[in-house]
Amino acid sequence: MTCKIRKWTLSDAPDLAAALSNRKIQDNLRDGLPYPYTEQDGADFISAMLSADENETFAFAVVADGKVIGSIGVFRQGNIHRQTAELGYYIAEEYWGKGIMTEAVKQICEYVFDKSDILRIYAEPFAYNTASCRVLEKAGFQYEGTLRSNAVKNGKVIDMKMYSLLKTDV
Repeated sequence: MTCKIRKWTLSDAPDLAAALSNRKIQDNLRDGLPYPYTEQDGADFISAMLSADENETFAFAVVADGKVIGSIGVFRQGNIHRQTAELGYYIAEEYWGKGIMTEAVKQICEYVFDKSDILRIYAEPFAYNTASCRVLEKAGFQYEGTLRSNAVKNGKVIDMKMYSLLKTDV
């Protein structure tokens, strides 16, 4: 199955809400997302992404089967890390394990490296999220190490892994 990434439109809010109203997905993301995730939450997120500085925030819908099935974004860091950006993503559960997110990661990295001065894109999946780690590895990211006791999620102290892709790697 193939996918494409594209800019968000406000009409994507229902598909976004359907994908994110899933505890299994939210358990692998940072805190702060409402549950259940409503269409209004989706519209608010999409509006924020559409109004963000396009040289700081690279935010896209992941599309397959003619609908939005996930979200992917690369977010520029600041100060001495101004040419470094953090990658984040998720995909609707019914599309897990089909290679779609690996393809979306490749697409966004190519886009960001081509359209900006970003030199390094990194991601910090929870160490227990082996599927997300595998996505990054298949997309060419290098494992740099484990960030021990780096987060508290659902009341548990957890490790995270650090992966990166350099512009010179692609």
